[in-house]
Amino acid sequence: MNGGVLARRVGVVFLCVLSLVACVGLAWWQWQRFENGGTWQNLGYVLQWPLFGLFPAFMFWRLRKLRAQAREERPEPQPAPPTETDKPVVRQDVQRQDADEDPELAAYNRFLAQLNARDQQETR
Repeated sequence: MNGGVLARRVGVVFLCVLSLVACVGLAWWQWQRFENGGTWQNLGYVLQWPLFGLFPAFMFWRLRKLRAQAREERPEPQPAPPTETDKPVVRQDVQRQDADEDPELAAYNRFLAQLNARDQQETR
């Protein structure tokens, strides 16, 4: 493992522990206030502060899990680029069928056919 990665992980773990200790301390403070005539809001904070303290550790765990999942789902190597024979054939009957339905669509399809023919001529 790289030294920089190890140092970063140790730093994140330290930050998570520090966050948990600080939030448990704040929960203890809210408990003391509740016991000494505080309100139900103080009791609510007693329950919330530990959750706030655990959140950075949860995020650290979740990010590691998502990174591991992304590594497992890496895409397969791409196949070789298609050759001249692999290119799709433009069917003229489909273009004629579109011309009967919508003249604007037929003009667009003719434009695309011209671009395709020009591209095929340039690649030869």
